[in-house]
Amino acid sequence: MTMPASITPDRRRFLSATATAFAALAASGCMTRGAATATATPRAASGGFTGYGALVPDPAGLLDLPQGFSYRVLSRLGDAMDDGGTVPDKADGMGCFDLGNGEIALVRNHELVPTDGAGGTIASGFDRRNGAVLPGGTTTIVLDAAKLTVKRQFRSLGGTIRNCSGGVTPWGTWLTCEEAPTGPGQPRGDGLGRNHGWVFEVPASARGLVDPVPLTAMGRFNHEAAAVDPATGIVYMTEDRDDGVLYRFLPKVPGRLAEGGRLQAMVIEGLTDTRNWPQSGSAPAMAVGQSYRVSWVDLDDVEAPKDDLRQRAVAKGASLIARGEGLHMGRGEVFACSTSGGAKQLGQIFKLTPGLAGAPDRVELFFESESSDQFNFGDNLTVAPNGHLIVCEDQYTDVVDNHIRGITPDGRAYNLARLRVQTELAGGCFSPDGRTLFVNAYGPTATLAITGPWAA
Repeated sequence: MTMPASITPDRRRFLSATATAFAALAASGCMTRGAATATATPRAASGGFTGYGALVPDPAGLLDLPQGFSYRVLSRLGDAMDDGGTVPDKADGMGCFDLGNGEIALVRNHELVPTDGAGGTIASGFDRRNGAVLPGGTTTIVLDAAKLTVKRQFRSLGGTIRNCSGGVTPWGTWLTCEEAPTGPGQPRGDGLGRNHGWVFEVPASARGLVDPVPLTAMGRFNHEAAAVDPATGIVYMTEDRDDGVLYRFLPKVPGRLAEGGRLQAMVIEGLTDTRNWPQSGSAPAMAVGQSYRVSWVDLDDVEAPKDDLRQRAVAKGASLIARGEGLHMGRGEVFACSTSGGAKQLGQIFKLTPGLAGAPDRVELFFESESSDQFNFGDNLTVAPNGHLIVCEDQYTDVVDNHIRGITPDGRAYNLARLRVQTELAGGCFSPDGRTLFVNAYGPTATLAITGPWAA
């Protein structure tokens, strides 16, 4: 069993404050299903909206956008940071937070493996290899909220592996997820001192490296993304495996994840396989728009030293999902992206609706791509202020042509941006005022701010 790192006084203060913060959120409109928020559920109809128009070629050769939209690069690979290091590579999932005092923070994952460069020496972290702190983790960019200029940027977590995606919490932290269930004596675990494959929590208000406490009760698996239901504190999590499942974590104390809880997997009534793959046997197909009743099965031995949590979940009745990746909590609904699901294996998006007043949870297949022109291997996703889904592509071909795709509330896909360099788009998230979409080009790292005439 991997034991958590020691808890520092700052960490204790943070943990004690979360219960108060969660109570305050519960008393505010932010916690009420149906409240108007920047991540509101898509409207029932899209009013005939079909997109923002043709993409205009970018003279700089980085990102094509529709007429009236523009971007600026906030941070690049190799830029000097305020802690003496430089911006590392492989920028992936990201969350945006209002710090107050006219500042916002972007907490950005770096999906680095032990052999990658760290952008300089990391003073402390969760694990080491050959004496050096492992390069994976997060950086934080603090911006002037009005000018979108960088005020400071620094390492905020080190010593982890393949921090792929994650999710924001209502109490102002970023859940950063390791896509790396490995460790000493395990495949790709050479030289490691500890087991990996955990979720870590990074306060947006951190001003440097945080105490790296693995949230072991949330399970050890090939983590991808996380999303918190602010009405209950339940955390939903995806798993990037062809034979993955959808998890949820029920904390003992909402907002204080380090205190433990129960891990469960989703069971869909009458449907054991959501992938709709032609080769997936006789499992019934999941039709777009059809609603299914959901239940949840408890999981044990969640630290999974054999990396078999998903297999044990399926043996208990959990439904298969192909490469669960992007995950976002809207207003009373959770949207989850399956990168390679669907009959054409181009991607699916599910909508999970937690039940109210004792009603069962329900899930439906909200969208399934039928051609690469709709979207091709959707990955990270978010919800725009106008209720449209914003999906970042991550294709797996020798030559990639990755886009940001929008999907209207009635399920029509359109082009929002096209990346001109040979890498993926990741980490899409909106500013608190809903005017700016932040996104990463994975490698070489480039973090962009996109503004334009967003549709109301």
